[in-house]
Amino acid sequence: MSKKRRNKKKQQSKRRAEEALQRKSGFQDDVKKRLPQKSADKAAPEKEKARRRLKPVLLFVAILFIVLSAFVVFRFLAPGAKIKQDSNLNVLLVTLDTTRADRLGCYGSTRARTPNLDGLAAAGVRFENVYCQVPLTTPSHCSIMTGTYPLYHQVHNNGSYVLPAEVTTLAEVLKGRGFQTAAFVGSFTVDSRLGIDQGFDVYDDRLTEGEAFKPLNAERKAEKVYTAFRSWFDSVEKQPFFCWVHFFDPHLPYEPPAPYNVDFADSPYDGEIAYMDHYVGQVMAALREKSLLQKTLLVLAGDHGEAFGEKVESGHGIFLYDGTLRVPMIFSAEGHLPKGGVIKSRVRLIDIAPSILDMLGLPVPSEIQGTSLLPYLAGREKKDLSTYLETYFPRENYGWSELIGFVDGDWKYIKAPRPELYNLRTDPEETVNAIVQESKQAREMRSRLEETIANSSSGLASAKRELTSEEREKLRSLGYVDQTAGVPSGPLPDPKDMVEELRMSQKAEILEREGNFAESAKVYGQILELNPKSPVNYINLALIQAKMNRFDEAVGILERGLAALPGSVTLLSRLAHTYMVMGRLQKSLDAWQAVLVIDPEYFDGLLASGWILDIMGKKEEARGFLEKALAGEPENTFLRKTYAMNLATSGNLKEAIAVYERLKQENPADYEVLQDLGIAYGYAGDINSAIDVLKAAVEIHPTPVAYYNLTVALKKVGNIKDAVYYLKLYLGNPEGEDEAKIRGAQQELLALEKLLQ
Repeated sequence: MSKKRRNKKKQQSKRRAEEALQRKSGFQDDVKKRLPQKSADKAAPEKEKARRRLKPVLLFVAILFIVLSAFVVFRFLAPGAKIKQDSNLNVLLVTLDTTRADRLGCYGSTRARTPNLDGLAAAGVRFENVYCQVPLTTPSHCSIMTGTYPLYHQVHNNGSYVLPAEVTTLAEVLKGRGFQTAAFVGSFTVDSRLGIDQGFDVYDDRLTEGEAFKPLNAERKAEKVYTAFRSWFDSVEKQPFFCWVHFFDPHLPYEPPAPYNVDFADSPYDGEIAYMDHYVGQVMAALREKSLLQKTLLVLAGDHGEAFGEKVESGHGIFLYDGTLRVPMIFSAEGHLPKGGVIKSRVRLIDIAPSILDMLGLPVPSEIQGTSLLPYLAGREKKDLSTYLETYFPRENYGWSELIGFVDGDWKYIKAPRPELYNLRTDPEETVNAIVQESKQAREMRSRLEETIANSSSGLASAKRELTSEEREKLRSLGYVDQTAGVPSGPLPDPKDMVEELRMSQKAEILEREGNFAESAKVYGQILELNPKSPVNYINLALIQAKMNRFDEAVGILERGLAALPGSVTLLSRLAHTYMVMGRLQKSLDAWQAVLVIDPEYFDGLLASGWILDIMGKKEEARGFLEKALAGEPENTFLRKTYAMNLATSGNLKEAIAVYERLKQENPADYEVLQDLGIAYGYAGDINSAIDVLKAAVEIHPTPVAYYNLTVALKKVGNIKDAVYYLKLYLGNPEGEDEAKIRGAQQELLALEKLLQ
């Protein structure tokens, strides 16, 4: 084609393009105006070509932009139009103990089986970047329930602190607004004796059945937590309510029940989460059955995460790395919150309480340090929130330095003997400590941390008190030195420098769980030699010796520990328990009395002292301890039985029968309660009631004691035939009975049979 012809064709194309452009809508005109203009002489043909090529592209981009904009608005901004605050909403808080966010399907896990949690995330709003404040159950839940840092609520570790009564809990606020309040928990780490029950009408922490003492590792499976919740929920008529359900299952040791133990044989932690998810679904089903999903604000959150050896630690509590700090959190309320939303901004567990109150349209108490997340749900706020972090677990359990941290912007700073600084954006695995390279940033982060500490402390007195001179004297009189072992002071080793000891501890725990007690004892012994300043090291070795029935060795280890750490409640209580198991009751009582000097409210000390004194025949003194123990744990069945027996054997039959009757109503299948109640009725002169109750007892579980007392009662009302029948049953198996009593029963049988003749 000639050059002249090509130019003519271009001119024709130009005219057609111009005519077409004149007919187009304002969208293309607007695009034309925004394009850079070239000179009209030489660039005209190229301009038309470019314009023709650009036109469909621009149309596609415009359409894509509109679609994506609509998606983004729907996913992240539209919630604002759908948030409906409502003071009549019920509130259901579900806490998932030891649950990492990245092990749920809705957070990206491909092997997770969490359909119920995933469904809740789809039905509500999922927070993608949530931090706990402490990687430990007790202080973390205290932060959830109070909306405050441990700096304020003063609970820094599991088991050794009690939430001060002066601190206001979410349950207290809602109860004051007319809400029914109830809690159903799965672990001793949130037991009522730790003060976290403040404000709850019902606090179900019945972790053990029939046992006198709750071990520090006491827990119950999700099925039992759900059963307790469901029993209460089915009886609820009045609304609104605030209910807290706590599932503990993903905690070590990972032992999911069938079929999860088979389905997740290579990853039992994920099996525990799948099992827990099933009961989350059961809780949701209970709400659905009562048509309450539209009337309930659901909040689900982990209390802390779990480490799997990424930085040596297996478990949690030692370090402040994201594996143990990042947790899942979901808000859902049908008709009140949007569906399928995702909040990427960094938020905290201390933000739960103020968010719930704000959603209910209630004022947020001034002491709450968290922030309402409703502006985030509405899309009005997107900034990351800074957060304080801490763990005193290394200091109080191992004698290593505590760790305190702060997260702000892209950075995490950890105050330690060897401080750490990580850029969480460029180094999410926290592999590069930038403390030297980014010294200016480190100084700024430390300054922010110190400012937060100064502004967040409550000024409340620590739960650890000083002894009076009289109390010190009593300790001396009991054979114990007059000083208490507090938290180690002075320069302490950095936990990062103690990784070999940590590895040994984890190895010993694995051996213990496998039942290899002898090898476990060797490793625990080596750890103790390395670190004789940790009470936990003495406890671990003593417990292993006790498991091998080497009680004398266990006592020796504990006494050695008390020599190194005088006045340690942890060591004293374990020594007292060991003496009890050995039957050395006076030694046990002395140790318990020493514990109560240091901590007058220590439940195990109150119960054990009352029980031992009762056996010794010191009824009135025993009753004083038992009544104090009942004030702290009124639901303890063993304690109530012991108290009722104390009353009965002291001649206080009316009071004893009242206690037994309440126990009977709550435990109708407990043959011991029925047996002892029947005997009490007999001594009180109510023979017919005695007969009825004793017959019920032997139908459930026959015992020589019940048969004998039933025989006596039947004889008293003249029913000789039945008296002979039950006396024969007694003599058929009088195991454990005194020989003289058996001989007397044999003679009594002969006499009764003569009467029948």
